[in-house]
Amino acid sequence: MNHLGTKTIETERLILRKFELTDVEEMYNNWANDDDVTRYITWATHRNMEETEKVVQGYVDDYERDNYYHWCIVLKETNEVIGGIGAFRLFDDLKLFEVGYVVGKRFWNKGITTEALKTLLKFFFEEVGVNRVEARHDTKNPGSGKVMIKSGMQFEGILRQAGKNNMGICDSAIYSILKEDYERMNKKILEAWDLS
Repeated sequence: MNHLGTKTIETERLILRKFELTDVEEMYNNWANDDDVTRYITWATHRNMEETEKVVQGYVDDYERDNYYHWCIVLKETNEVIGGIGAFRLFDDLKLFEVGYVVGKRFWNKGITTEALKTLLKFFFEEVGVNRVEARHDTKNPGSGKVMIKSGMQFEGILRQAGKNNMGICDSAIYSILKEDYERMNKKILEAWDLS
């Protein structure tokens, strides 16, 4: 694979960039301190801004590695930090990434996470050389699965009691997309645009 690290990527509504220490307050206020947001994820709700600062400092330190992929999601319109997305498990020998994401509650159901995930899939397949991207969610959190489906991922099954989050041990729904799936989708889109 051609590891490129967390490079800045822009979409129609978003800027995906590295986290910075100046993002601590907005990260804390927009999602890290919200039990509704953290309910189905693996890290505990932050109780104060100092916790968030330590976490962001860890992100900043990790950016020195070219195989570290973790973006801050910024809303272009307001320049507000609204979430995070990245690849959290990498298997170079399989050319496989597992992705995850979190977005503040005020920004749910606006297509923002789907927009960010689609952009990362393009980057991973076309520039990094990944062959498979997968993602999981607690079966009690179907909204996360909708993001995966809208991004072109396919449901593969349920891994019973194979996950753990802030609600405890859970069943995990697993989704994936292969490079060949991604290429096939893009080919269909191009064919639909071909008016000749």
